[in-house]
Amino acid sequence: MGFVKVVKNKAYFKRYQVKFRRRREGRTDYYARKQLIFQDKNKYNTPKYRLVVRFSNKDVVCQIAYARIEGDVVVAAAYSHELPHFGVKVGLTNYAAAYATGLLLARRILKKHNLDTHYQGTTEVTGEDFTSEEVPDGPGPFRCFLDVGLARTTTGAKVFAALKGAVDGGLNIPCNNKRFPGYNKEASSYDAKVHRDHIFGLHVANYMKHLQEEDQDAYQKQFSQYIKNGVKADQIEAMYKKAHAAIRANPDGPQAPKKVPKIKKRWTRAKMSMEQRKDRVKQKQNAYIKRLKADGAKGDE
Repeated sequence: MGFVKVVKNKAYFKRYQVKFRRRREGRTDYYARKQLIFQDKNKYNTPKYRLVVRFSNKDVVCQIAYARIEGDVVVAAAYSHELPHFGVKVGLTNYAAAYATGLLLARRILKKHNLDTHYQGTTEVTGEDFTSEEVPDGPGPFRCFLDVGLARTTTGAKVFAALKGAVDGGLNIPCNNKRFPGYNKEASSYDAKVHRDHIFGLHVANYMKHLQEEDQDAYQKQFSQYIKNGVKADQIEAMYKKAHAAIRANPDGPQAPKKVPKIKKRWTRAKMSMEQRKDRVKQKQNAYIKRLKADGAKGDE
């Protein structure tokens, strides 16, 4: 078929329909979203939960959400900027931080639905595959589906770190190991040790040691926050192990004290109830009668 020029005449523009706003902005893949939010008709109004993972320059956002006509409803959320409460003060956007954020979200949502005692997940992190099986004579596992948005789903991507953290935390999410670090596509093999090293930040520790030996200036520049907080390469694995234990012990983290509202100065009288207004009228009447009696007594004298 030869080249066909699109004639943009009046008929073309009369029939032109603009795309959805978030599609025009390049923020939503509606084809993928449709597959994620459509629920089976025989499940009626049962929510179809999604594990939403998003990355910014300084934060990792993990949310459990479901779709409604009015908009998405977020059931629980966890952010990597919460990790300093659990002992991780640096590297809040790397692979290990994404795993810890996914783990935090999993323990938080399970605690909210009273499932944390039934589904502990895996407490020994080895990088091996893990799935939360249904407990006999108990509630079923919390099932959701990974929503990566517009992120590229390459092997070793950080979105799968949050997925692995949520799965190890006790959520039931369909997945396999083909996109985790350590998977070799050519050999169709999976090395769980490589994945474990990424979960505990050992790839960062090895790079720190390499820079210390090869280029001290680059090390001072790239790992300035690690140096400032006194985090050394040999301490990274222990730091993440303590963070995982702290998350499992109390996923809510320390609660900020409630601020006592300041007493505002009023320039006008506060609004009174009906009983207060009637009582005020009686007080005025009694005061007036009392003043009249006092004036009468003075006149008699």
